[in-house]
Parts: sequence; C-alpha cells; structure tokens
Amino acid sequence: MVLAPEIWPPDNLESNEPPLESTLHLKQLILLLTCLEWLWRDRTDIFVGGNLTVYYNLEQLTARDFRGPDLFVVRNTEKRERRSWMVWAEGGKYPDFILELLSDSTAKVDRGLKKELYQDTFRTPEYFWFHPETLEFKGFRLQFQQYQELQPDDRGWLWSEELQLYLGILDGRLRCFTADGALVIQPEEAEQAERQRAEQAEAQLAAERQRAEQAEAQLEAERQRVADLLRQLRQAGLEPNQEG
Repeated sequence: MVLAPEIWPPDNLESNEPPLESTLHLKQLILLLTCLEWLWRDRTDIFVGGNLTVYYNLEQLTARDFRGPDLFVVRNTEKRERRSWMVWAEGGKYPDFILELLSDSTAKVDRGLKKELYQDTFRTPEYFWFHPETLEFKGFRLQFQQYQELQPDDRGWLWSEELQLYLGILDGRLRCFTADGALVIQPEEAEQAERQRAEQAEAQLAAERQRAEQAEAQLEAERQRVADLLRQLRQAGLEPNQEG
C-alpha cells in the first residue's frame, strides 16, 4: 500500500489555543466577534478571528510554540471559515489588528512577549489590550517600527485606523463605535431595536387612529348640535328660509 505524501508545508493545521480565563472573558470575546461580524456581514474581503492560533513559521511546529491572539482582524483577504491562520497559506499576510484580553495569568506575557512579537515579527499595525475585570484598556499603533501608545479622546475611546472604528468601555464591556459615535450592535440588539421601532410605529399608528376617531366623534357631535338647533327652530316656527 502506497501512502500519499504528507503536504508540506501543511495547509490544514488546527488551532491550538487554551480556553479563555473565565466566562467573563468568553462573553467579552463573543460580544466583539458578533458585533464586528454583524457590522461587516456584507463584506467579503475581511476576516475576524477569535482565539485562533496564528502559525507564522514552521519552527513553531517543532518547538510547539503556538501564539494566538484572542481577537484579530485581517483586511483585504478572503472571508471564509478557517481552523487557524497560517501565514504561509495566506500569501504572507499577518493580522492588521490584534486585541488581547488580559487576565492574571496572561497579562505579563500580553504586555511583554506578545507585544514584542506583534511589533517585531508580525508587524501588526495596531495592538490593543483590555482586562474585562479591572477594565485596563490600552492601544498602540506601529510608527517607525515601534508601538506608540494611542491617546484616548474625552470619552476615553481609542480610534482604530485599521478598523475605522472607536473602541471604548460601555457598561463594563469593551464595545466598538462608528466614526460618528454610534454603537456597533449585535444581531440580537439589532432585532431588539427593530422590535422597538415596530412597537413605536404601531403605537404611533394607534395614536393616529385614536386622534382620527376623536375628530370623527367631535364632528358627529357638531352635526348633532346643528340638527338639534334646526329642530328647535322649526318647533318655534322660526325655521330658516331654505330658498336661494
């Protein structure tokens, strides 16, 4: 029996990432993932990855030195499902945006080793981190081959050139906002907003019907008043002249 030769370099590697620190971290990741995917649901040139390994050289496989951002975005690429991100199978493309969710066990690595990796090897233009428990939030942009810390606006938000979105904390969660300050919502929030709009439209329609019914009742009352007045005039022999 002749075995098929193994593909090298491999093009179907599975992700090899540990689970997130807590359900709070998981909920935060899902929130950002679903919001971005909903926002870009009609785009076919962008990929959003969550807790996926980024394979960037073959030595990783031997050393089992796996590195995967909690959230990353790659622009100008094919939008499709992936088991991992293999740089050599993606035309040499690295993430354009990376976000790490800090935890007590990962914060030192995220602030140090991973920051250096994303800066010096990945050359990722933007790197953000957020701690779902302490709400520590920072962002960096690559300038002259070094990460420079971004400065928040008066709302505490940071602008991402790569996403063309603001990132900021709302109700203890990291959220995305459009350039004009609108919240980037989840599908569930979009459905809720649509239900609220439908309910408001129905309430407005009901109010319009009620006003129309009140106007009709007032008109009918006025007709009855005029009819009563004419009847009283006829009874008094003072019926108005109908001629002319």
